[in-house]
Amino acid sequence: MGTRTRTVPQAAFLAGCAVGQVVKSILLQGDCGPPCLFLTSGGVQFASATAAVLATKPPRRAGADQIRRVTGFASGDVGRIGHLTALPVWMDPDLPSHSTVWAAAGAPRHTVGLPPPDLLPLTMTRVAMFTQDEP
Repeated sequence: MGTRTRTVPQAAFLAGCAVGQVVKSILLQGDCGPPCLFLTSGGVQFASATAAVLATKPPRRAGADQIRRVTGFASGDVGRIGHLTALPVWMDPDLPSHSTVWAAAGAPRHTVGLPPPDLLPLTMTRVAMFTQDEP
């Protein structure tokens, strides 16, 4: 992209894609063990209680310092691969319904567009339901 984005609609506009094609990443941190990364479509709402059951962690989002320490990326710039720590990763089923999705690529002004099937083996992602439609 070239311009830093702060919202999903802004990222979709700059990428020239639908809001649902933007990949959001949410890191849940528990009291022990590694955090878990959840990749969601920009068009759905993250259901933290459901995600916590999958991850067997309390529904607590990691803070900016924890995100950088675990992934090596700043909050909002978390790339989908190349984390400092091996993380369990889940993807919501809406993302594979798109031919191309757009995700942060590790820097404030970089994104990558790729087919969801290419993302799955790169991140060893499991597809699971942990979202709900936006109101």
